[in-house]
Amino acid sequence: MFKIFLIFLLSVFLLFSCSKKNVEIASKLTEEEFVVSLYAEAVEALKKGDAFYAGKKFKEAESLLPQSEWAAKASLMASYADYSRNSYSDSIFGLERHIKNYPADKNISYAHYLIAMCYYEQILDEKKDLRPLLQAKKKFEFILINFPETDYAIDSSFKLDLIIDQLAAKEMSIARYYMKIQKWIPALNRLKTVVEKYDKTIFIEEALHRLVEVYYKLGLVEEAKQAAAILGYNYQSGQWYERSYKVFNEKYKSKKIKKKKEMGLIRKKIKGLFE
Repeated sequence: MFKIFLIFLLSVFLLFSCSKKNVEIASKLTEEEFVVSLYAEAVEALKKGDAFYAGKKFKEAESLLPQSEWAAKASLMASYADYSRNSYSDSIFGLERHIKNYPADKNISYAHYLIAMCYYEQILDEKKDLRPLLQAKKKFEFILINFPETDYAIDSSFKLDLIIDQLAAKEMSIARYYMKIQKWIPALNRLKTVVEKYDKTIFIEEALHRLVEVYYKLGLVEEAKQAAAILGYNYQSGQWYERSYKVFNEKYKSKKIKKKKEMGLIRKKIKGLFE
C-alpha cells in the first residue's frame, strides 16, 4: 500500500514538473510572437513615416527579449528610426550602445556606417563647426580598415574624399583671410597644410600659387621659385601657374586663345539641359 502511495506521489510530481515546463515553453513562444508583432508594427509605422512611434515600438520589442536575435534587430532599427527623423544624437547614442551590447551582431558594420552618416549629415559648412566633419572622417576611415569588403566601404571611400576636400577648403579659406589682412606667416602655415596633407584635392594648384605669392611677399624669392617650379611641373597648363608666372614677370600678358564656335554651341546645349 505504501509502495502504491509513493508511486502516486512520484506520478503527481512528474506530471506537475512536465506541466510547468510546458507552460514555460508556451509562455516563451507567446512572448516571442508578441515581440515579432511589435517589430512588425514598428516596421509598418516606419513605412508610413511615423519614425517616432516606430522607434518607441522597436525599443519596446528589444526590452522584452534582451540578448536575443530580435533584440539586436530591434535595437538597430530603433537607431535607424531616430536617424530617419534627423535625431542624430539619439541615433548615435543608440548605435554606440548597440555595438557594446551586441558585438557579435552580423549587422555590426552597418551600425558603424550609420554612426558615420549621422556625423556626415551634420556637416553644413566647412567655415563653421569642424567636429562633425572630423568625427565622420574618423568613422569612415574605421570602416575602410575594419570592413573593407562591404558596400559600406565603397561609399565610405567616396564620402571620405568629399570630407578631405572640405577640410582643404577650410584651410584655404583661412589662408585667404590671412593673406587679405597681410598676416603672411599664419597664411603660410595654412597653405603648407594644404600642400602637405591635402595634395590630392582640387585646392592643390591654388595652394601652390598662394605659396609663391606669400614667399615673394616675405622676400623669400628662392622658396617662391621652388613652389612655382612644383606648380609648373605638375600643372603647367593651368591658370594658377600662369598667375605665378606673373609674380616674377609683372609685364607678362596672358595669351588669348580664340574659342571655337563649336565649343560655344556645346556649352549652350549643356546649359539648356539644366534650365
